[in-house]
Amino acid sequence: MKLYSYWRSSASWRVRIALALKGVAYEYVPVHLVRNGGEQRTDAYRARNPMAQVPTLAWDEAGQTRHLSQSVAICEYLDALHPSPRLVPADPYRAAEVRERVEIVNAGIQPLQNTGTTRRISELAPGASMDAWNHASIETGLRALEAKVAASAGRHAVGDEITLADVFLVPQLYNARRFHVDLAPFPTLVRVDAACAELPAFRAAHAHAQPDTPPEEKQS
Repeated sequence: MKLYSYWRSSASWRVRIALALKGVAYEYVPVHLVRNGGEQRTDAYRARNPMAQVPTLAWDEAGQTRHLSQSVAICEYLDALHPSPRLVPADPYRAAEVRERVEIVNAGIQPLQNTGTTRRISELAPGASMDAWNHASIETGLRALEAKVAASAGRHAVGDEITLADVFLVPQLYNARRFHVDLAPFPTLVRVDAACAELPAFRAAHAHAQPDTPPEEKQS
Protein backbone atom coordinates (compact mmCIF):
# COMPACT_ATOMS: atom_id res chain seq x y z
CA MET A 1 0.00 0.00 0.00
CA LYS A 2 0.99 3.61 -0.59
CA LEU A 3 -0.33 6.48 1.50
CA TYR A 4 -0.22 9.92 -0.11
CA SER A 5 0.03 12.13 2.93
CA TYR A 6 1.12 15.47 4.36
CA TRP A 7 2.67 15.55 7.81
CA ARG A 8 0.26 18.07 9.35
CA SER A 9 -2.90 17.02 7.52
CA SER A 10 -5.29 15.81 10.20
CA ALA A 11 -7.17 13.66 7.69
CA SER A 12 -3.93 11.93 6.67
CA TRP A 13 -2.99 11.59 10.34
CA ARG A 14 -6.21 9.64 11.02
CA VAL A 15 -5.31 7.11 8.36
CA ARG A 16 -1.75 6.81 9.66
CA ILE A 17 -3.14 5.96 13.10
CA ALA A 18 -5.46 3.33 11.65
CA LEU A 19 -2.66 1.76 9.60
CA ALA A 20 -0.39 1.70 12.65
CA LEU A 21 -3.07 0.18 14.88
CA LYS A 22 -3.70 -2.53 12.28
CA GLY A 23 0.01 -3.18 11.81
CA VAL A 24 -0.25 -2.59 8.06
CA ALA A 25 3.01 -1.77 6.27
CA TYR A 26 2.84 0.99 3.69
CA GLU A 27 4.98 3.38 1.68
CA TYR A 28 4.67 7.01 2.74
CA VAL A 29 4.42 9.33 -0.28
CA PRO A 30 4.63 12.98 0.79
CA VAL A 31 2.37 15.52 -0.93
CA HIS A 32 3.32 19.07 -0.01
CA LEU A 33 0.13 21.09 0.30
CA VAL A 34 1.81 24.51 0.03
CA ARG A 35 4.96 24.29 -2.08
CA ASN A 36 4.60 25.43 -5.71
CA GLY A 37 0.94 26.18 -5.16
CA GLY A 38 0.27 22.75 -3.67
CA GLU A 39 1.41 19.44 -5.12
CA GLN A 40 -2.11 18.07 -4.62
CA ARG A 41 -3.27 20.30 -7.49
CA THR A 42 -1.08 18.72 -10.17
CA ASP A 43 -2.72 16.73 -12.94
CA ALA A 44 -0.84 13.61 -11.87
CA TYR A 45 -2.22 13.80 -8.36
CA ARG A 46 -5.74 14.73 -9.44
CA ALA A 47 -5.77 11.53 -11.48
CA ARG A 48 -5.49 9.68 -8.17
CA ASN A 49 -7.78 11.97 -6.19
CA PRO A 50 -10.07 14.34 -8.14
CA MET A 51 -10.73 16.36 -4.98
CA ALA A 52 -7.04 17.31 -4.89
CA GLN A 53 -6.80 16.48 -1.21
CA VAL A 54 -4.89 14.14 1.05
CA PRO A 55 -4.98 11.38 2.04
CA THR A 56 -5.14 8.92 -0.82
CA LEU A 57 -4.53 5.22 -0.26
CA ALA A 58 -3.30 3.23 -3.27
CA TRP A 59 -2.71 -0.49 -3.74
CA ASP A 60 -2.55 -3.11 -6.49
CA GLU A 61 -5.32 -5.69 -6.63
CA ALA A 62 -6.59 -7.99 -9.36
CA GLY A 63 -4.18 -6.53 -11.88
CA GLN A 64 -5.13 -2.91 -11.32
CA THR A 65 -4.17 -0.03 -9.07
CA ARG A 66 -6.96 1.06 -6.78
CA HIS A 67 -7.23 4.47 -5.16
CA LEU A 68 -9.36 5.37 -2.17
CA SER A 69 -9.71 8.85 -0.68
CA GLN A 70 -11.58 10.43 2.25
CA SER A 71 -10.36 9.41 5.68
CA VAL A 72 -13.64 7.92 6.93
CA ALA A 73 -13.90 5.66 3.88
CA ILE A 74 -10.26 4.61 4.15
CA CYS A 75 -10.44 3.88 7.88
CA GLU A 76 -13.62 1.83 7.52
CA TYR A 77 -12.09 -0.07 4.59
CA LEU A 78 -9.04 -0.88 6.70
CA ASP A 79 -11.28 -1.96 9.57
CA ALA A 80 -13.12 -4.37 7.28
CA LEU A 81 -9.93 -5.66 5.70
CA HIS A 82 -8.02 -6.05 8.98
CA PRO A 83 -10.68 -6.52 11.68
CA SER A 84 -8.27 -6.68 14.62
CA PRO A 85 -8.28 -4.46 16.53
CA ARG A 86 -11.84 -3.51 15.68
CA LEU A 87 -12.22 0.26 15.38
CA VAL A 88 -15.99 0.29 14.81
CA PRO A 89 -17.77 -1.83 17.44
CA ALA A 90 -19.97 -4.76 16.43
CA ASP A 91 -22.84 -3.54 18.58
CA PRO A 92 -25.05 -1.34 16.35
CA TYR A 93 -25.65 1.38 18.95
CA ARG A 94 -22.00 1.56 19.98
CA ALA A 95 -21.03 1.69 16.31
CA ALA A 96 -23.43 4.59 15.78
CA GLU A 97 -21.98 6.38 18.83
CA VAL A 98 -18.49 6.06 17.36
CA ARG A 99 -19.61 7.32 13.94
CA GLU A 100 -21.46 10.24 15.55
CA ARG A 101 -18.32 11.38 17.33
CA VAL A 102 -16.28 10.84 14.17
CA GLU A 103 -18.64 13.08 12.21
CA ILE A 104 -18.57 15.84 14.80
CA VAL A 105 -14.88 16.12 13.97
CA ASN A 106 -14.98 15.16 10.31
CA ALA A 107 -17.98 17.29 9.29
CA GLY A 108 -18.47 19.73 12.16
CA ILE A 109 -14.98 20.97 13.04
CA GLN A 110 -12.12 20.14 10.69
CA PRO A 111 -13.62 21.41 7.41
CA LEU A 112 -14.33 24.82 8.98
CA GLN A 113 -10.72 25.41 10.03
CA ASN A 114 -8.80 23.91 7.13
CA THR A 115 -6.73 26.08 4.85
CA GLY A 116 -9.10 25.89 1.87
CA THR A 117 -11.99 27.27 3.90
CA THR A 118 -10.02 30.02 5.61
CA ARG A 119 -8.42 31.07 2.33
CA ARG A 120 -11.84 31.44 0.73
CA ILE A 121 -13.20 33.43 3.67
CA SER A 122 -10.20 35.76 3.43
CA GLU A 123 -10.97 36.31 -0.25
CA LEU A 124 -14.64 37.06 0.40
CA ALA A 125 -14.10 39.12 3.55
CA PRO A 126 -10.70 40.83 3.42
CA GLY A 127 -9.53 41.77 6.87
CA ALA A 128 -11.59 39.13 8.65
CA SER A 129 -9.76 37.56 11.58
CA MET A 130 -8.99 33.96 10.76
CA ASP A 131 -7.76 33.41 14.30
CA ALA A 132 -11.19 34.37 15.62
CA TRP A 133 -12.90 32.18 13.01
CA ASN A 134 -10.72 29.15 13.83
CA HIS A 135 -11.19 29.57 17.57
CA ALA A 136 -14.97 29.82 17.26
CA SER A 137 -15.21 26.87 14.85
CA ILE A 138 -13.06 24.60 16.97
CA GLU A 139 -14.53 25.60 20.33
CA THR A 140 -18.12 25.10 19.15
CA GLY A 141 -17.34 21.61 17.88
CA LEU A 142 -15.29 20.62 20.90
CA ARG A 143 -18.11 21.64 23.26
CA ALA A 144 -20.41 19.19 21.49
CA LEU A 145 -17.72 16.51 21.37
CA GLU A 146 -16.91 16.92 25.07
CA ALA A 147 -20.58 16.43 25.98
CA LYS A 148 -20.85 13.30 23.85
CA VAL A 149 -17.55 11.75 24.89
CA ALA A 150 -18.15 12.49 28.57
CA ALA A 151 -21.29 10.36 28.30
CA SER A 152 -19.56 7.40 26.60
CA ALA A 153 -15.93 7.42 27.70
CA GLY A 154 -14.09 4.77 29.60
CA ARG A 155 -10.36 4.86 29.15
CA HIS A 156 -11.06 5.95 25.58
CA ALA A 157 -13.73 7.98 23.81
CA VAL A 158 -16.32 5.20 23.58
CA GLY A 159 -15.66 2.67 26.30
CA ASP A 160 -12.28 1.22 27.17
CA GLU A 161 -11.17 0.11 23.72
CA ILE A 162 -9.67 2.23 20.93
CA THR A 163 -12.21 3.17 18.26
CA LEU A 164 -12.35 5.56 15.32
CA ALA A 165 -13.63 8.18 17.75
CA ASP A 166 -10.13 8.27 19.29
CA VAL A 167 -8.46 8.15 15.88
CA PHE A 168 -10.32 11.32 14.83
CA LEU A 169 -10.04 13.08 18.20
CA VAL A 170 -6.25 13.11 18.51
CA PRO A 171 -5.36 15.09 15.35
CA GLN A 172 -8.17 17.55 16.08
CA LEU A 173 -6.81 18.33 19.53
CA TYR A 174 -3.40 18.92 17.95
CA ASN A 175 -5.06 21.49 15.70
CA ALA A 176 -6.81 23.05 18.68
CA ARG A 177 -3.45 23.50 20.42
CA ARG A 178 -1.90 24.79 17.21
CA PHE A 179 -4.53 27.54 17.11
CA HIS A 180 -4.11 28.22 20.86
CA VAL A 181 -7.59 27.09 21.86
CA ASP A 182 -8.03 26.82 25.63
CA LEU A 183 -8.67 23.14 26.33
CA ALA A 184 -9.51 23.56 30.01
CA PRO A 185 -13.28 23.31 29.29
CA PHE A 186 -12.76 19.89 27.67
CA PRO A 187 -11.26 17.67 30.40
CA THR A 188 -12.63 14.38 29.04
CA LEU A 189 -11.17 15.00 25.59
CA VAL A 190 -7.80 15.94 27.07
CA ARG A 191 -7.78 12.82 29.26
CA VAL A 192 -8.60 10.52 26.34
CA ASP A 193 -5.98 12.24 24.19
CA ALA A 194 -3.37 11.62 26.89
CA ALA A 195 -4.31 7.94 27.08
CA CYS A 196 -3.89 7.62 23.32
CA ALA A 197 -0.51 9.36 23.44
CA GLU A 198 0.84 6.48 25.52
CA LEU A 199 0.26 3.98 22.69
CA PRO A 200 3.02 3.22 20.14
CA ALA A 201 0.64 3.42 17.15
CA PHE A 202 -0.40 6.96 18.04
CA ARG A 203 3.20 8.02 18.60
CA ALA A 204 4.29 6.56 15.24
CA ALA A 205 1.47 8.38 13.43
CA HIS A 206 2.09 11.76 15.08
CA ALA A 207 2.61 14.76 12.82
CA HIS A 208 6.09 15.34 14.23
CA ALA A 209 7.25 11.79 13.39
CA GLN A 210 6.69 11.77 9.62
CA PRO A 211 9.31 11.68 6.83
CA ASP A 212 8.22 15.09 5.54
CA THR A 213 8.00 16.80 8.92
CA PRO A 214 10.19 19.94 8.89
CA PRO A 215 13.26 19.51 11.14
CA GLU A 216 12.21 22.37 13.41
CA GLU A 217 8.86 20.66 14.06
CA LYS A 218 10.50 17.29 14.81
CA GLN A 219 12.33 18.98 17.66
CA SER A 220 9.23 20.63 19.15
